[in-house]
Amino acid sequence: MSYADLPALNAILNSVSAVLLLAGFICIRQRRVDLHRFCMISAFIVSTVFLVSYVVHHAHAGVIHYQGQGFLRAVYFTILTTHTILAILIVPLVLRTLYLALNSRFLEHRRWARWTYPIWLYVSITGVVIYEMLY
Repeated sequence: MSYADLPALNAILNSVSAVLLLAGFICIRQRRVDLHRFCMISAFIVSTVFLVSYVVHHAHAGVIHYQGQGFLRAVYFTILTTHTILAILIVPLVLRTLYLALNSRFLEHRRWARWTYPIWLYVSITGVVIYEMLY
């Protein structure tokens, strides 16, 4: 695998993370706690692998500039801006939410997850959208 393959890998990892997050949400709604735990820990691992791959890619490739024009350019930068801000915010939110769950502090976990889950899902999905628009 070359550095040029990393953007596609990152999009795949973001997609897998989004699917795992959705599956985990469905599982907890169905009170399938063990499967929810598996999905969410898997989403955390996949997202961690993504983050490492993302940093490695950008350490070697630098900034990739969007080539689109007009309305799509405004859409791209709006998505990129919200994605970037929330991607920074999501790291401590995920760590805190996961910590609470692993320490059986489920009431607090649920309160934090109500914020963490939609932001994490948004970041995962918009990561794929950004890849599609950029490449």
